[in-house]
Amino acid sequence: MLIGISPLLGPDLLHALRAMGHGDEIALVDGNYPAAEHARRLIRADGIHLMPMLRAMLKIFPVEAAFRASLHNDPAQRGVIHTAVDDLFHTSGQKFSLTPLSGEQLYPRIRSAYAIIATSEPELYANVILRKAALPPANH
Repeated sequence: MLIGISPLLGPDLLHALRAMGHGDEIALVDGNYPAAEHARRLIRADGIHLMPMLRAMLKIFPVEAAFRASLHNDPAQRGVIHTAVDDLFHTSGQKFSLTPLSGEQLYPRIRSAYAIIATSEPELYANVILRKAALPPANH
């Protein structure tokens, strides 16, 4: 255990987050997504739903931009999970753009992500991508 870091963020995930550079993207996918087949680096988060994982990550991970799936792969539609994701992003204390994507835009982007976190989220279309922001030096 570490002080101030959620136990949901296991050692493999913490390593990936630290190893990522500015502009690298990490995808969080629902339990139906074929993560093992699509991942360059697979991080299992069995038994953990999307929202608790996102909350824990947003406390330590600097985000420059975020992308999310859309209901029926249509960016004009959103379900309950998408509203929850949008609300969390807007109240996270970080300033970044959020873009809903169609399936044809989202799935290739997930495949090219630095890593995929396979959650046990049961909701459909509950996939999110976070792009890592650069942090300025501490003395600026």
